[in-house]
Amino acid sequence: MEVLVFTTSVESHDHVNELAPVLNSLVGKGRWNFALDDCDRILRIVSNDIKPVTTIRLLRDHGFECKELED
Repeated sequence: MEVLVFTTSVESHDHVNELAPVLNSLVGKGRWNFALDDCDRILRIVSNDIKPVTTIRLLRDHGFECKELED
């Protein structure tokens, strides 16, 4: 499994709740999480078949900034 890590503009649990249905349908429940207490508001996704651009596009389509963090 690969862990994709993104910096986002997601700021609250309300935002997470808004994104939960689309992230669940994209990668499955329990395979993603946000670290809202981190200054970069990190999104981590565990998957072998999701491309970073797919996640970036999904968050941007819902009004949030998203950028992949490099290793």
